[in-house]
Amino acid sequence: LLQKPLYGAIASSLPDSARQSVGFLVWRVAGSVLLVPIVEELFWRAWLMRYLMSRDFRSVPLGAYAHASFWICAVLFASEHGPYWDVGLAAGILYNWWMVRTRNVADCIVAHAVTNACLCAWVLYTGAWQYWL
Repeated sequence: LLQKPLYGAIASSLPDSARQSVGFLVWRVAGSVLLVPIVEELFWRAWLMRYLMSRDFRSVPLGAYAHASFWICAVLFASEHGPYWDVGLAAGILYNWWMVRTRNVADCIVAHAVTNACLCAWVLYTGAWQYWL
């Protein structure tokens, strides 16, 4: 899943100065692990999955399942992950499934935070900056 794309290599737009800045790296990791999972899970799983079932989304319980909303959210979630759409799709399917299974957005936030923390650790350990476009 994490191979180079067919038409060239993926490169990070992150300048070398940012890669060397402890302040930037702490800010980036904190945002990726603490902020992004909350915002994205509230949007994708807590709101959009239910909104696609009913415009009165508050009338739809968390974790309610409808085939179309499940897959539309998974595909849209994948699309926001750019060249790593395949990994985004896998994550979107797993997070959607977990929401349907547990009916708990907090569980999805934790799962997303752990995923992002693992990615941050990988980028910092290996220098695979292309994952931080």
